[in-house]
Amino acid sequence: MPPRRTRPPQPLAPHGIPGHLVEFVEALRGQGISVGPSETVDAGQVMATLGLADRDVLREGLACAVLRRSDHRETYDALFDLYFPAALGSRTVLDDESDGESGLPPEDIEAMRQALLDMLTDNEELANLDERLAAMIAQIVEAYGRYNSSRGPSYSSYQALKAMSLDDLEGRLLAGLLAPYGDEPTPTQEQIAKAVAAQRIAALRKMVESETKRRTAEQLGRDHVQMYGVPQLAENVEFLRASGEQLRQMRRVVGPLARTLATRLAARRRRSRAGEIDLRKTLRKSMSTGGVPIDLVLKKPHPARPELVVLCDVSGSVAGFSHFTLLLVHALRQQFSRVRVFAFIDTTDEVTELFGPDADLAVAVQRITREAAVYTRDGHSDYGHAFVSFLDKFPNVLSPRSSLLVLGDGRNNYRNPEAHLLAHMVNASRHAHWLNPEPRHLWGSGDSAVPRYQDVITMHECRSAKQLASVIDALLPV
Repeated sequence: MPPRRTRPPQPLAPHGIPGHLVEFVEALRGQGISVGPSETVDAGQVMATLGLADRDVLREGLACAVLRRSDHRETYDALFDLYFPAALGSRTVLDDESDGESGLPPEDIEAMRQALLDMLTDNEELANLDERLAAMIAQIVEAYGRYNSSRGPSYSSYQALKAMSLDDLEGRLLAGLLAPYGDEPTPTQEQIAKAVAAQRIAALRKMVESETKRRTAEQLGRDHVQMYGVPQLAENVEFLRASGEQLRQMRRVVGPLARTLATRLAARRRRSRAGEIDLRKTLRKSMSTGGVPIDLVLKKPHPARPELVVLCDVSGSVAGFSHFTLLLVHALRQQFSRVRVFAFIDTTDEVTELFGPDADLAVAVQRITREAAVYTRDGHSDYGHAFVSFLDKFPNVLSPRSSLLVLGDGRNNYRNPEAHLLAHMVNASRHAHWLNPEPRHLWGSGDSAVPRYQDVITMHECRSAKQLASVIDALLPV
């Protein structure tokens, strides 16, 4: 077989610095970060003023120009590293004071681990290591992270991290940090040492992943890394695919989302205060002007904040979605005259008291499955039995003033969906909507009873926090 051709490294800025900056801005927009023309002009002025000599200063300067929200910083940093990489190709160390630590033979991985351990132990801040640590990581990535993909040479952070054995390295680092305290360190000293060791290993892991992305982008192009290696914005992560850390990040966007929605609702209410034209009184008043309706008489508006009844599935498959939505509803509770929350897995129970004004929301959502009677059978979702128990235990909750909001994926484990009971609940309410975190093309597949429920209630796809905010904004009462 002929040898596989190696793809030459991609040019860093084929369209010059201005074109490169525009491409960077377009990449930010592609990830959902709103960057307008004025911010782009500001970024160009920042780059012209700061120059390209100091990469860290340029990073902060461009961030000040293009970012509006602090929770977008992680995505921004990942894209900045792609478009303004720390190096090109394999790194080399020109400093004679490196003692040759970065020149170890690649096959001697144990010597590399020991060199890394010495660096991490002897330096309180990883930033003080600068090029020595970066060169060592680059050597490990080149030696152990490189592999041949269908598109040519590429790099794997998993392979590089596996060769480094970070768990063993963390244990040895912890032992080194505890050594000055003797055989019996105090609990406080041990806890601090564990935190320091975990922090340095986490920073090391992040550096390996960054180096891997840099080398992969050179070989396969930035678009490839943007597709798979750039973290999504918290509001764009799908609820059903979110990791625990992503869910924690998503909870931090509840406040800004709630403030935005509350502001929009207040503006809509101000516009509706004038009321509609009262035709009867307008015509009566026009008698004094010869029948010409010069002065319009408006009806007195009767804005009423409705009661909100939330019925949510808290089973494992959709727990993250339900919890996030409950946090958002709780933040908007002032927009309703009353909010009552009911949770279920296969049986329904009221959990309104867990979401009081002074409640810790993170604790409240965790207490639901521990303290509320949300399951009495096998612990699998049963929407039909949940509707039965809701109407049996709380028959008078719904009224013409109520807005019913159902949260869940509608997967009923092939049990009786009791759609007629949901129809009764919808008819008893003023408004009724169902928020579903599953993609629309999966509705009705497998054990999904969504088609049966769609016949009696309006269902909305809510896969991410951004999509959920749009739906809630449209459904909020005026």
